[in-house]
Amino acid sequence: MNLKEIYSDLLLNIGFSANEIQQNWTDLEKAYSKKSRHYHNLTHLKEMIKGFETYRDKLQNPNEILFSIFYHDFVYSASKKDNELKSAEFALAILPENINLNKQLVFDAICATQQHQYNSIEDINWLIDFDLKILAKDWDDYKIYFEQIRKEYRIYPDFLYKPGRAKALKHFLENEFIFQTDEFRNLYEGKARINIEREIELLN
Repeated sequence: MNLKEIYSDLLLNIGFSANEIQQNWTDLEKAYSKKSRHYHNLTHLKEMIKGFETYRDKLQNPNEILFSIFYHDFVYSASKKDNELKSAEFALAILPENINLNKQLVFDAICATQQHQYNSIEDINWLIDFDLKILAKDWDDYKIYFEQIRKEYRIYPDFLYKPGRAKALKHFLENEFIFQTDEFRNLYEGKARINIEREIELLN
């Protein structure tokens, strides 16, 4: 998968100039390639775009959702609580005036990746599910994922990290569903719950 090509085609499609595309790609690549990013990096974007490409025909606004995927973790700091809001604000800030894109949808979609709660806009539910698909990977891949998350939070000692992570994971289990679309629930709900329960046991 050529991320730069997918990104460039999207931006060209919605009204960016070639120069703007090159500069914005450079900024995006730099942001997602920081050494502190062990999980929230370009590989995570590729995984989400695989989901997007599989279910593109289910989306009312594919351009908005693809743009949101690229920018949903643009701002990422493990010690901050407003990463999604800051990412959403940045995504809107780079859009030219006469862009062919629903800015409100982009803003709401990126912000929704913070809580991962059901949304009345179905496109946003798809985005949330693309973001959470990692939870339903085979155990070996899931283990790599939570080890990468631990590295991103390495500024916190275990006595702070473990209960915080366990609380976040239990929050998923307390919801009626982890995934927001019927497709993802049918395919991944059971597997995700088993993985999360196993990780919680390891945190105790």
